[in-house]
Amino acid sequence: MGSSDAHAWADLPSQLTQALDKVNSDASSDGQMNAFTTSNAIDGPATFGIKAAGSDNTILVTVKNGSVEFTTGKPDKALFTLSALPQQWQEFFRQTPVAPYQSYWGMFGMNIKQGIEVQGDQTAFAHWTHVWRRVLELLHDAHCGATPADEEPQLDDDAIVGRYIYVSVPLWGRCKIFYEQSGTGDKSNSIVFLHTAGSDGRQYHGVMNDKRMLEKCNMIAFDLPAHGRSFPYEGYHPGNHTNTEDSYVGCIAAVVKKLGLQKPIICGASMAGQVCLAVAIRAEEVGAGGTIPLQGSDYLNMQRQWYDRSPYVNQALFNPEWVYGMMSPTSPLVNRQLIWHLYSAQAYGIFHGDLDFYFGGWDGRSRMKDIDTKKCPVFMLTGEYDWSNTPAMSQATCDKTKGAKHSAMKGLGHFPATENPKVFVGYCKSPSY
Repeated sequence: MGSSDAHAWADLPSQLTQALDKVNSDASSDGQMNAFTTSNAIDGPATFGIKAAGSDNTILVTVKNGSVEFTTGKPDKALFTLSALPQQWQEFFRQTPVAPYQSYWGMFGMNIKQGIEVQGDQTAFAHWTHVWRRVLELLHDAHCGATPADEEPQLDDDAIVGRYIYVSVPLWGRCKIFYEQSGTGDKSNSIVFLHTAGSDGRQYHGVMNDKRMLEKCNMIAFDLPAHGRSFPYEGYHPGNHTNTEDSYVGCIAAVVKKLGLQKPIICGASMAGQVCLAVAIRAEEVGAGGTIPLQGSDYLNMQRQWYDRSPYVNQALFNPEWVYGMMSPTSPLVNRQLIWHLYSAQAYGIFHGDLDFYFGGWDGRSRMKDIDTKKCPVFMLTGEYDWSNTPAMSQATCDKTKGAKHSAMKGLGHFPATENPKVFVGYCKSPSY
């Protein structure tokens, strides 16, 4: 692509001149920006920068109570500066970016710091993550127009019913768990949906109300102990939650047994995609008849951040922002906002504790050979916009598992069943067990 000083995007303010002329008025009337910046706790201006690597010409964004202002200048005026290679900004500012350029977090996570750098105060970067994310979206839309996104159909009736059960789980002890059910009610033809780390079963409402699924099978989704609508477990203290393979698999097995499900398919994304592989290994113990790991792999080698359990950062803002950029920009906005809401709503330390399992707690690299796909078929699905667990990672895991299958999902990201249920169901219905 040539050196950065010759690249058209080497001077970001110059490349975005027309967008900068427009974005100040866009920001002043933007409901989301107003919601993020209106607070009497913002008792003084805070400025951050956005620039191309190798250049000091910087877009400066000053946040005040109820407003943001875009100017240009030098990075020494900023608390922190978001820097990326010129060619990376070029990809970000396409109307429909390809993965991982849909978000700054995606570029930051996928390129292993090659060209991406947050310069300056790292805690301030975490403090203002919700604002700089929305700023980048407004700049993007002012430059090239909003990314065309699907619409989520509205329903007049809901097929889901919920109730509570008691189970005993390794490590966690006695738990009062909330679960929901829809579909045929046939316990011999069931699928159990598992939510992602730091979230709950509301992620599957779109799928569990899809007519194609309602007519085909019995669907169950439950909230892990201390998540969502489930109660805290024995020995729980706010902030001490952790997740292990034994507790996770044990919880799934306990729910399957308690509900009297007969060889259900187990399906889940992210950490739940990883545990689906563990369930396939331990299928007899769980009573599983098959698994559909979403965004899953046998091991995740990724640098872990601690802002999700920091006393200096608001996790109700940081956690949803960190995962927001893992989604497809073409997914319905209302569904992406649902993911944001769910990640903002969980108790302190729940997300971080779940990631104890996701980041290294799960290591199946030497165990994929132990899966008997004749007894427990494995059909892996991976959204193309996920920068934390890419389709290539899932395919590499699939290749180690005799008889397993894998498909990449176009137009979906880290939360495929929630982002775009209509599209996801088309993939979910394709395997024949």
